[in-house]
Amino acid sequence: MRWHFWLLAAALGLGTAAVTAQQTSEAEYQAKLKSLQAAIEQLQSELQSVKGSRDELQSELQQSETDIGDLIRKIDRIKGELQQQKSQLQQLDGQRSQLRGEQRRQQQQIARQVNASYRLGRQSNLKLLLNQEDPARVTRMLKYYDYFLDARADKINTYLDTIAELDRIEPRIQQQTAQLQRSNDQLQRRHQQLAQRQSQRQQTLAKLNASISDKDRQLQRHSRDRDRLEQLLQQVNDSLAGLQLPGQGTPFDSLRGALPWPTSGRVAHAFGSARAAGKMTWDGVMIRAAAGTAVRAVHHGRVVFSDYLRGHGLLLIIDHGGGYMSLYAHNQTLYKVTGDWVEAGETIANVGSSGGLARAGLYFEIRHRGKPTDPARWCKGKLRARG
Repeated sequence: MRWHFWLLAAALGLGTAAVTAQQTSEAEYQAKLKSLQAAIEQLQSELQSVKGSRDELQSELQQSETDIGDLIRKIDRIKGELQQQKSQLQQLDGQRSQLRGEQRRQQQQIARQVNASYRLGRQSNLKLLLNQEDPARVTRMLKYYDYFLDARADKINTYLDTIAELDRIEPRIQQQTAQLQRSNDQLQRRHQQLAQRQSQRQQTLAKLNASISDKDRQLQRHSRDRDRLEQLLQQVNDSLAGLQLPGQGTPFDSLRGALPWPTSGRVAHAFGSARAAGKMTWDGVMIRAAAGTAVRAVHHGRVVFSDYLRGHGLLLIIDHGGGYMSLYAHNQTLYKVTGDWVEAGETIANVGSSGGLARAGLYFEIRHRGKPTDPARWCKGKLRARG
């Protein structure tokens, strides 16, 4: 039996080693991620330094779009709280209705018992004895009378308990109703703030577009935007190169042609198609969709960037391991922060027009070791073409 002991010891040793290795991998990745965040903050500071009137307008646009994303996230949170509060209020109302029904039923039962007691003539024990009836019958009647009194007392006590429970529920309903009203007022204020910020964004965007109306300036703008993204992705690749993504799951490279699209919509610009008067090409897919449409992660991974990047708006990048990353740009709001784990199909953002888009849409890329690859080769099914 000694070899059984050694096998068990070896298995436990391997299990402990695996746990230790996983913890080491996680700690190493966390350290690299923290270093990456510091490097990105420095890069963002350099990229966003104000150099002229257009840059000031870009800064105003960024502030407006960031505020809009924050407000929408707060509105979503308040809506969720409102739904919970409404559900709790409905439960309390249901309990109150049930208790009131029991109260009416108990009142009727007590009334019947009082009437029955009156019909019995409210005979006392002494009166029953003085009637000189058969002793066995007297004993039996006294027992019945005791049962009757006990039953009446129980019903009265139950009735009093019902009244007490109603007294406890009524203040809770009033409190819940008041909280519901406060949440509705807060939601209304947030919507007003959102409308103001959206109006400011439109004004800033109009000024910005007027300042770069000619094609050469538009090309310069697109080129700078792409350079910013390339610098960011290069920083991410350099920081995480050689690191294995902690955790287990199906490898990204085994899912070619089987990944879901991040949102529903139609293709406005396909991978590799011409942009900026044919002087540039698209490194990803632009998907037209209604503002507020859910954006979902295409695969398990970890968020390595969740912030605003000029030219790409509210941007989220997920590391899927093996050198693969997915990129989601121009979002209306972001629901994940750097360091968060995400699962395939999990909502990570909403479709928007941040980054200066005139129409809502999601820009989606898949990269391998920093190089763009056609998402249509990775995602199953086809999105509707531009029409």
